[in-house]
Amino acid sequence: MANPTAETLVLIGALMSVAGIDAVGDTSMTDDPTDSGTATDSDRPTDPIATDGGVAEPTLTAEDLLAVSDERFDTDTVAIVTGASSGIGRATAVALAYNDLTVVGIDLDEAGLEETIEKAEAIGAPGRVVAATGDLTDDDRMADVVDAASEEGTIRYLANIAGLQHIDRISEFPMEKFDLMYDVMVRAPFLLSKLVVPHVEATGDGIGAIGNMASVHAHYATQAKPAYIITKFALRGLAQAIAAEGKGTLRGFSLSVGYVKTPLVTDQIPDTAEERGISEREVIEDVMLGQARTKEMMTPAEVANLFTLGFSKHGRQLNGGDMLFDGGYTLTYE
Repeated sequence: MANPTAETLVLIGALMSVAGIDAVGDTSMTDDPTDSGTATDSDRPTDPIATDGGVAEPTLTAEDLLAVSDERFDTDTVAIVTGASSGIGRATAVALAYNDLTVVGIDLDEAGLEETIEKAEAIGAPGRVVAATGDLTDDDRMADVVDAASEEGTIRYLANIAGLQHIDRISEFPMEKFDLMYDVMVRAPFLLSKLVVPHVEATGDGIGAIGNMASVHAHYATQAKPAYIITKFALRGLAQAIAAEGKGTLRGFSLSVGYVKTPLVTDQIPDTAEERGISEREVIEDVMLGQARTKEMMTPAEVANLFTLGFSKHGRQLNGGDMLFDGGYTLTYE
């Protein structure tokens, strides 16, 4: 993995919304833990994207969150959210608590989960976030987490969000990285869905939803991201399989978005630049935003709002479908 340069650190400072990553596994930016390169004022270029808000650091506030009316959105209803210690997972946990739900957030990062709880309290969420520290690749722990979640209320919703990234071509891709990404981003969502479905079916009306965090990379492929692409296509397939078996009341859906202001995005800038032989600034301007018509990355809160909508009664026709919110990235071209 490439060591971050001073320019990378400047860009990361602008992009990053929280520390850490939305996943279990290797979160390091560099293989050398002693590397602590810093940027001086003379190293700091004027970023044209940041000027128009494209990569400005987002701050999650109540005003950013969608509030919906739904008779099943109350503190007796439980939503389970993976990757809840940062990024999209944190924003989704807070957004669902803001909509009165009791949210059980799963992550390895105990401190990050506590910060998510504090954020929900700080914005005055009427619901609450409950921390469930655990490894998504530990089947017994995940079973225990779901059992414990059922003690908090009636489980109706699951958001499979946790993810991680590794940049390498197929011929050079480390199989241990592939296995980890598959376990976290495909096997764990399948297992949690398997564990949650009986709880939804046991309710009086069988109404609930499982939402999977897919990507524009669940629609098309780019170079040097083979494992990520495979897992995101798989999550769309899982959503469709849930819909096929859900009898019209238990829905499955996926969300496909472009680049979002999270650590998962910022952490891949150096490797993408090295792999493509371009500058880190070109990665943002040409790779991440170049194909999109909307020249601004989404915020974690904007993605979280899609989960809120998808889980609510207003998303009842979203069953097996994929919500493509990508600023025109996938379906338009110049």
